[in-house]
Amino acid sequence: MKSPVYFADLRAGPNQNLIGKLKALLDAVGLAEKFKKGAFVAVKLHFGEAGNTAYIRPVFIRKIVDHIKEAGGRPFLTDANTLYVGSRRDSVDHLITAIQNGFTYAVVDAPLIIADGLRGGNETAVKVDLKRFKRVYIGSEIVRADALVSAAHFKGHELSGFGGTIKNLGMGCASRKGKLAQHSTVSPKVKRKKCEGCGECVEYCAQQAISLVDEKARIDPKKCVGCGECIIVCPNQAIQIQWDQAIPAFLENMVEYTAGVLKGKNGAATFLNFITQVSPACDCYPHNDTPIVNDIGIVASNDPVAIDQASADLVNQAQGRKDSCLTKNFQSGKDKFRALYPNVDWEIQLEYAERIGLGTRAYELEAI
Repeated sequence: MKSPVYFADLRAGPNQNLIGKLKALLDAVGLAEKFKKGAFVAVKLHFGEAGNTAYIRPVFIRKIVDHIKEAGGRPFLTDANTLYVGSRRDSVDHLITAIQNGFTYAVVDAPLIIADGLRGGNETAVKVDLKRFKRVYIGSEIVRADALVSAAHFKGHELSGFGGTIKNLGMGCASRKGKLAQHSTVSPKVKRKKCEGCGECVEYCAQQAISLVDEKARIDPKKCVGCGECIIVCPNQAIQIQWDQAIPAFLENMVEYTAGVLKGKNGAATFLNFITQVSPACDCYPHNDTPIVNDIGIVASNDPVAIDQASADLVNQAQGRKDSCLTKNFQSGKDKFRALYPNVDWEIQLEYAERIGLGTRAYELEAI
């Protein structure tokens, strides 16, 4: 059976603006029916790295908050801390960044709570009994919430091909320990012939796992946590992963963590992807490059697999932008994510998620 995925394009006029279309999407997925009055509802989003402007605009999040409150819920905005050096590595910096990016109480009308505590150690072990993990470690405040809304910015991603609902939940809700577990199979290596010894990777590495030896970068595997950020930072493409071995395992790890996040929230989870400013890389960088396609719209579903499949299809059906970093696959129907990251089989995450029962890749796109 196909899962419904509701779609709103970005056309607007005097009788209906984009905020009104978002409300129509929330009505279509039945968000107000997902929780009882007084329930705590976690709205999981990415607050945006300092310097990055591709994150979801706070005014859209405010509409989600208003919708939850009108139904008697008690919403809070949440995310978990990061592994890498940046403006969201601990709760203090994370909250400052969120506020500076516009997620103030006056704008969003909801409190901000970092799900995994001050330094990423506030976690709950959730039993999943799957192929790669028996237990997964999730930010406790997300586990304790009665209901969940995932609001994801859909974009390219250097390790997963794209980042959507599954990544927003599986990686985004994990505690520091959980993130380390997911990245454990990703071990970058330096191609010495390409390395020019510029030191950018050394400066960027949060774990101090990279050093310059004989004017070439060297990665200490004992210190490396496998976050993969150095791959994008390197201006010479000298840092690479054993893609055929590492990426399938990483994607399955992420999917199993998504299963852990959703455990106990059957019928109490809603998913939205904002397919706008579809940047080529993760929002965790302090910049965002030119979008690879023009803005497409917003999708909503009660199926985390169907919504990501539909979002990927919508991007690939669009015409690629020649002023972006895309070098091929510009035509409608061509795989934009494979053009960005030819060694990443992004479909693995969807295939595995379907296999373990998180949802279905078969969907029916219903325009609002």
